[in-house]
Amino acid sequence: MRMNYHAAAPEAVKAMRSLESYLVRQSHSEEGIDKPLMELVKIRVSQLNGCAYCIDMHTQDARALGETERRIYALTAWHETPFFSERERAALAWAEANTLLPQGVSQALFDEVRAQFSEAQLTNLTLVIATINAWNRFGVSFAPVPGSYQPA
Repeated sequence: MRMNYHAAAPEAVKAMRSLESYLVRQSHSEEGIDKPLMELVKIRVSQLNGCAYCIDMHTQDARALGETERRIYALTAWHETPFFSERERAALAWAEANTLLPQGVSQALFDEVRAQFSEAQLTNLTLVIATINAWNRFGVSFAPVPGSYQPA
C-alpha cells in the first residue's frame, strides 16, 4: 500500500465507516437497499473505477451472501444478460450514471429507477453509490493490496 490512510486520518475513515453502518442498518428496513443488491452495485462501481481492492472485497462479500459466480462475472456486461431482475437492472443503470457523471442522469433513467424504488430507497441507493465511489478513490489512490480482505 502506498500510504496508510487509516493511520494518517483515522477520523476520516471513521466518518466513512459511519456511512457504511448507516446503510447496513437501513438495509433491514423498508427504506433501505438489501445487502445483496448493495454488493452488486459496489462491485459494478468498483469495476468502473478500476479499484482492484474493492472488487476483491465486494465479490467476496457477495459470495458470502449467496451471490452466484455467474452473476458476479456477468456484471461487466449486465446489459447483455438475462441474469438480473428489473430492479437490479435499474440499480445498476443508476450506479453507472452516478459514477460516470459527465454522461449525466437522464429523466428517462430517473423515471425507470423511480418506478423500482421509493424516494427513501432511491436516496439510500444513491448514498451506496456515492460511498463506494469515495472508497474507490482511497483504493485507487493508496493501492491497498487485493487479496488481504477476509469477509466477517
